[in-house]
Amino acid sequence: MNRPVDIADKLSAFSDHWSPKVVARLNDYEIKLVKVKGEFVWHTHEDTDELFLVVDGTLTIQLRDGDVTLTPGQLYVVPRGVEHCPIADGEVAAMLIEPTGVVNTGDAGGELTAAYDDSLLG
Repeated sequence: MNRPVDIADKLSAFSDHWSPKVVARLNDYEIKLVKVKGEFVWHTHEDTDELFLVVDGTLTIQLRDGDVTLTPGQLYVVPRGVEHCPIADGEVAAMLIEPTGVVNTGDAGGELTAAYDDSLLG
């Protein structure tokens, strides 16, 4: 790929919530964009850290020992094995950086588990 990824353009291409879209790859990692609204599920990723970078809106990452609130331009890395639950009062656009194959609901599974989507790649 010899052109930049336009984050705003990619975000305008979808409207569904809690369904990350792969927009780039970096070694064995995927760069994903996601729109979120409401509360997700409590879950962990036992084998990897998870990076959240807020593009638009305010995202709270609930942790068992206190919440982390992110605004546009802020990021937070949830360490591997730490139970967390993202929540957003309004719509939030965020970037995720995580190893290829990470399932959005981690160990929790359930109806919010997103299908793998790399349709915005390239």
